[in-house]
Amino acid sequence: MKKIITAIFAITLLASCGNKKEVKKVSDTIEKATKTKKVLFVLTSHENLGDTGHKTGFWIEEFATPYYTLKDKGVEITLASPKGGQPPIDPNSAAETAATESTKRFDNDKETQAILAKTLKLADINEADYDAVFYPGGHGPLWDLSEDKNSITLIESFYKNNKPVAAVCHAPAIFKNTKGTDGKPLVNGKKVTGFTNSEEAAVKLTDVVPFLVEDMLKANGGVYTKGLDWQPHAVEDGNLITGQNPASSELVAEKLFAKL
Repeated sequence: MKKIITAIFAITLLASCGNKKEVKKVSDTIEKATKTKKVLFVLTSHENLGDTGHKTGFWIEEFATPYYTLKDKGVEITLASPKGGQPPIDPNSAAETAATESTKRFDNDKETQAILAKTLKLADINEADYDAVFYPGGHGPLWDLSEDKNSITLIESFYKNNKPVAAVCHAPAIFKNTKGTDGKPLVNGKKVTGFTNSEEAAVKLTDVVPFLVEDMLKANGGVYTKGLDWQPHAVEDGNLITGQNPASSELVAEKLFAKL
């Protein structure tokens, strides 16, 4: 707000001096600062937890907390998924033991539930329409978003155009096949985090998931860091923002908002 007030003062001063070019430059700065920011949320469409016969999908907390954190700050959010429509919700994330203030708000938010039921198809999304992209976790992304060509292209486009790319918990799986402009893995040489091997072992899914997020990030050259299991830990390296687990969702959202 202070920057905007300063800019308005500058316009007044420059206008009085007849400097039209500088007035336009400052006006453009104000327009950019006050323009509603748009963030794309990409959710998984995968619902089967390997061959276990159990269901998976996205983790509600990792969607709800960033969603409300950004929405309450005036950010415009669009939801997309590979298949479009209702993305699968991991049933374990809807359990009372996994409840948080954000998930309880979501449970009573019919408007957001209706929007979630009609996510756009990822193939129809244009990076140019958004200021940043965010991926909630849940085990689903390990199977679909890590291999989805539309998602890979989208992430590479956001990053190439100097826009923030954020992911939390299992969602850093999206960096398995993404490349930088140098042809190397996008996370190569960058500070990152994601669901730890020990956290995966704790939920007894080490032998079920197609790969371990921690191992993949390291193999792709990421400078992997982690906090204590189940405690908030988020890492920012330029326009790359990652969070370790569900408890890190709010930290990731705050870091993302600061980048807008």
